[in-house]
Amino acid sequence: MKVYKAINNVQADLSVLGITKDRRNMQGSGYNFRGIDDVYNTIAPLLAKHGLCILPRVLSRECVERVSQKGGALFYVTVDAEFDFVSAEDGTKHTVKTFGEAMDSGDKATNKAMSAAYKYACFQAFSIPTESDNDADAHTHTPAPKVSATKTDLVPPSRMAVVADVAAAIDERMSA
Repeated sequence: MKVYKAINNVQADLSVLGITKDRRNMQGSGYNFRGIDDVYNTIAPLLAKHGLCILPRVLSRECVERVSQKGGALFYVTVDAEFDFVSAEDGTKHTVKTFGEAMDSGDKATNKAMSAAYKYACFQAFSIPTESDNDADAHTHTPAPKVSATKTDLVPPSRMAVVADVAAAIDERMSA
């Protein structure tokens, strides 16, 4: 099982190199983060050096259309993904399952969600430490009570006219 040796070798190199949080999100509260390019630029040479390939597989994708503060469409995408870490030497593999979430007002929400899933699969598989408090036990949050969704809440506004037409056609056939 040479895949585990390759993963360990990448971990060893990353423990020396690390990936710093050099980027800053200036929207909202502002925070430092490691971007997907930081991860690719650091990890790609190590994967090549140690004969390890990472192959993505999206198991499911959920897209919910929301309304932005300015009234435009905002797409919220969640992907359930697996990443096969494969030894180029003997073909053995280790699979890491993770989720990725992202929002975008254009056509990039899925790409962003896949990038997030890849980043966190690498952070966890290679034990890349984080500098902030990403520990789920560090804080307790109290969510607002959940508002039950009506049937129309589950359908994006852009699709409501189509749903109404289909419902009318079904009603017409049922009464015929």
